[in-house]
Amino acid sequence: QVQLVESGGDLVQPGGSLRLSCTASRSIFSFYAMGWYRQGPGKQRELVATISMVASISSEGKTKYADSVKGRFTISTDNFKNTVYLQMNSLKPADTAVYYCNANYLGHDYWGQGTQVTVSS
Repeated sequence: QVQLVESGGDLVQPGGSLRLSCTASRSIFSFYAMGWYRQGPGKQRELVATISMVASISSEGKTKYADSVKGRFTISTDNFKNTVYLQMNSLKPADTAVYYCNANYLGHDYWGQGTQVTVSS
């Protein structure tokens, strides 16, 4: 079992920045991948960014981003803090959503409870 706890969501003006954090209840060294997804009002959940972890030997550290966030968002990890981050810059109203942390471990997907990001003036 893996518990994921997100934090960092807030109300921010367009053009602003936020950093989301997601801390896992166990070492993330053994995870296959971690990522961030989001679900905007009336929309389906979509991938924002993912990063391959140590367990994905051939692709450790590889990142993938949705086209809509490339160049603005950065995913990173602190393996010793069991934490994955999402640095979000140049935020737009279209980025308004609940952001969910995801971890893939031993073939199972685990999700956090979500953190609200609202971009509005």
